[in-house]
Amino acid sequence: MRVAYVVGTTTGGVGRHVRMLAAGMARLGHRVVVAGPPEVEDRFGFTASGARFVPVPVSDRPHPVNDARAVRAVRRVIRDADVAHAHGLRAGALAALARPGRSPLLVVTLHNALTAGGFVGAVYGVLERIVARRADRVLVVSPDLGERMTALGARDVRPAVVPAPPLREPRRTPAEVRAELGAGERPLVLTVARLAQQKGLETLLDAAAGPWQDPPPLFAIAGEGPLRGELERRAAAERLPVVLLGDRDDVPDLLAAATVSVLASRWEGLPLSVSEALMAGTPVIATAVGGVPGLVGDAGVLVPYGDAAALRSAVQKMIADPEEAARWARAAARRGAELPGEQDAVQSALEAYTRS
Repeated sequence: MRVAYVVGTTTGGVGRHVRMLAAGMARLGHRVVVAGPPEVEDRFGFTASGARFVPVPVSDRPHPVNDARAVRAVRRVIRDADVAHAHGLRAGALAALARPGRSPLLVVTLHNALTAGGFVGAVYGVLERIVARRADRVLVVSPDLGERMTALGARDVRPAVVPAPPLREPRRTPAEVRAELGAGERPLVLTVARLAQQKGLETLLDAAAGPWQDPPPLFAIAGEGPLRGELERRAAAERLPVVLLGDRDDVPDLLAAATVSVLASRWEGLPLSVSEALMAGTPVIATAVGGVPGLVGDAGVLVPYGDAAALRSAVQKMIADPEEAARWARAAARRGAELPGEQDAVQSALEAYTRS
């Protein structure tokens, strides 16, 4: 089978997922090509996975001239394929417009929800309709995305299987990590997230503001992004018990040291940070948005998005009762062991590549 993957600009989970699928298909003997911006090949190394890479200028924002060029380039890539599998709304719409007739089979995985407003939001609404009406199969990371695609006319909508990579063992002891962070014996509340609007970090800081018993827990946020300056200024001005750690390559160490892992996002599909916390056996508190409830199941505490009081109350209960925290840790570890792996994702993709 000849499989063509189409991907847009990505620096994280989407690129890792496509590389995993490309490597899995290549190992099974299928001919694989990946089309996308040159920088994604630099970052993810698709050719090292056994795929051929073709540079295609898929921009992260709609642009008529650039998009026309991208459609022509994608058409050249997919015209000899048996399956074209595009990842993301932009790449999916370009592949749909590029496909000559009804061949190859077109599969589109939607990894994120539409959150932009105004003109950009209207354009993305058009792209949603193109994907819903022209794709043979749409794979979604959350039930709400599936409902939207079905309402827009998609014929075949299925859950996407997007596993987290295996979590390595910690290299340092929790005591060493806590000493580095200055946590000491205080409860350590860990958030791993990009410092961006989607992640609901203003609510996290609202919760961190207390009131707490003295000493308060230490809220550690691992990640980088455009909101770093704003978050630093607020934490300093209000003297919040918050430390920004920047990007870290020792997330397993941080999870092993954390009392609880917290996600305060506005929307998520299948967040890597939650999967990693579950696999690490770290108690999880997260907002009940997107695909998070299905991912967590009954192995974590879910709170409404934007409710700082509910988030703070959940953290307080977790850190005040070690037995309760231990119970949630065991539940997280059980759920983490049940999560799908790479073989499950490849098998699910193969099933999606079969014409019914």
